[in-house]
Amino acid sequence: MAGCAARRALVAGSRWWSRSLTRAQGPRPLCAAGGAGAFPPAATTTTRRHLSSRNRPEGKVLETVGVFEVPKQNGKYETGQLFLHSVFGYRGVVLFPWQARLYDRDVASTASEKAENPAGHGSKEVKGKTHTYYQVLIDARDCPHISQRSQTEAVTFLANHDDSRALYAIPGLDYVSHEDILPYTSTDQVPIQHELFERFLLYDQTKAPPFVARETLRAWQEKNHPWLELSDVHRETTENIRVTVIPFYMGMREAQNSHVYWWRYCIRLENLDSDVVQLRERHWRIFSLSGTLETVRGRGVVGREPVLSKEQPAFQYSSHVSLQASSGHMWGTFRFERPDGSHFDVRIPPFSLESNKDEKTPPSGLHW
Repeated sequence: MAGCAARRALVAGSRWWSRSLTRAQGPRPLCAAGGAGAFPPAATTTTRRHLSSRNRPEGKVLETVGVFEVPKQNGKYETGQLFLHSVFGYRGVVLFPWQARLYDRDVASTASEKAENPAGHGSKEVKGKTHTYYQVLIDARDCPHISQRSQTEAVTFLANHDDSRALYAIPGLDYVSHEDILPYTSTDQVPIQHELFERFLLYDQTKAPPFVARETLRAWQEKNHPWLELSDVHRETTENIRVTVIPFYMGMREAQNSHVYWWRYCIRLENLDSDVVQLRERHWRIFSLSGTLETVRGRGVVGREPVLSKEQPAFQYSSHVSLQASSGHMWGTFRFERPDGSHFDVRIPPFSLESNKDEKTPPSGLHW
């Protein structure tokens, strides 16, 4: 329990960094607990004071792993940028950016900005705006400590053409929004522990950041662009619970003389209030272009019923859906429970499931 308490303090501290670093006048030390994987990388000296002797892991001390940089308000982070995730607290490195369209249903829009509204879900009109996300690698030392809050094997791919349901994942691959990046620098030539770090990146002390893309990374990005691409992000808030959905097209397989189209979708739940709530149920509506409408109800998500609190405000997971049509829509609700036993429903923003119209050959696993 002591280790868990310390991890909560550090993740909460990372949210403080996000606010304070915009006013930073100089570099600040980034620290972590001694010993590989002790808990997510720690903090500025201010955050270190949040760790009392009661909640600090016994026998662990904080050690410097780098120096914070001021987060970018404009422009993009470059390939090789080291960062701390402002919500989940893990160390990572930027591989390359994605330019997505963010459809935020919390932002007011004018009557002339019409948006398709599948199955009459709500009446809000939404106009997408460009938003930067990054393909990143997660430090393997931090994966055990974020596994209860964010899946570290969430980026999945269709395995091969022979088995229409076979999926596989690349551990420690993630997508991170620009505002969740807390950049830092390190003098370590291999600051991130991930099996792909040295395969994708080359240390070059003359560059800033000092890690540049190898040809392997460029080739991997180009060959797998259709299955990695992040294009649309959907967001909506209900009673201070924000739901963000990112759908990914995975490809088509043939099964029993029919075509089956696969999508992965990543969902992040965030509690923007200080009140503790717990996810209890999910209710999905899935519409296929073939004309079918499916309803899915169940307890929790991916076998869990996460608690969202001030200390641990976010939970992120991925799941999959398949249709016997090249497109469709999904929408629904999550049911949450308050400490007094009352319940309330949180809307899942509607999102489209679109296949790549120019797809010539289905992927047969991830190409290297």
